[in-house]
Amino acid sequence: MVGTVYKSTGSWYTVKTNSGTFYKCRIKGKFRIKGIKSTNPVAVGDIVKFDVEKIGDETIGIITEITDRKNYIVRKSVKLSKQNHIIASNLDQVFLLITLKNPKTYTIFIDRFLATAEAYDIPAILLFNKIDSYDEEELLEVKYLAALYREIGYTCIGISAKTGKNVDKVKNLMIGKTSMFSGNSGVGKSTLINVLEPELNIKTTEISEQHLQGQHTTTFAEMFDLSFDARIIDTPGIRGFGIFDMEKDEIGDYFPEFFKLKADCKFNNCLHLDEPKCAVKAALESNEVTWSRYKSYAQMVSGDDETYRIDNFENNQ
Repeated sequence: MVGTVYKSTGSWYTVKTNSGTFYKCRIKGKFRIKGIKSTNPVAVGDIVKFDVEKIGDETIGIITEITDRKNYIVRKSVKLSKQNHIIASNLDQVFLLITLKNPKTYTIFIDRFLATAEAYDIPAILLFNKIDSYDEEELLEVKYLAALYREIGYTCIGISAKTGKNVDKVKNLMIGKTSMFSGNSGVGKSTLINVLEPELNIKTTEISEQHLQGQHTTTFAEMFDLSFDARIIDTPGIRGFGIFDMEKDEIGDYFPEFFKLKADCKFNNCLHLDEPKCAVKAALESNEVTWSRYKSYAQMVSGDDETYRIDNFENNQ
């Protein structure tokens, strides 16, 4: 049988067939010895082949094969640095929710996420959430950030999951597609999904007053069919986003504004760091490239994976 993985708990998977039947599945033991350097060899969004077995009174599916993925988005496993964690696969687009406070989304996190999406050829849309809670100065900062990323070519939308502002714009972008929502814990992913589809009633919790960060309300990635011809993958809140499997000389290609300038550098293998006659560094000096983006790039090239951890990053400010 063939189906799509709708939920992964690490050891069990919920798979939906084309006929709409759901099966509780596990993977065949051989999967773990095929050299898949991943904490989760099967991810939400995967199209899999499986056999059905009767164990007592229960019908269990045994996943025997993963079909080729169109794409996937991945991050380095925080605890197992030599392994990756596939967040979701076969995506049409990803939405990254961003907040200025409660919790604060840092540009290094945004840029790492966008570079990963670029690397796997997945269109990314930035949603600046909780705009109903910002004062005038904070709204100006949102406008600045949105203008910065729009200039690069990303779609940016200011929304309020709480009041419903611009949620219709998000909904229209989702029709007919499989989308993933991601972001730091507490940015409002579950709240937004509940506004888009109230019947789902996904669990939400309040922000921790002590740390001003969200609680991990979503434990496992899960896909939902929506009533307006769309599918959404809700993911656990991410506190760290380590890039995986990127060579130093290709990271610049995943920053679109750097890639456009690459041909004008003196050296074709320019890393845009200390090389002479670097077009990116020249654009940086003339404010055509922003310092926040360049700082993110430099940290990624240096392999400084400690700074991407939110708790460490805050302590170093």
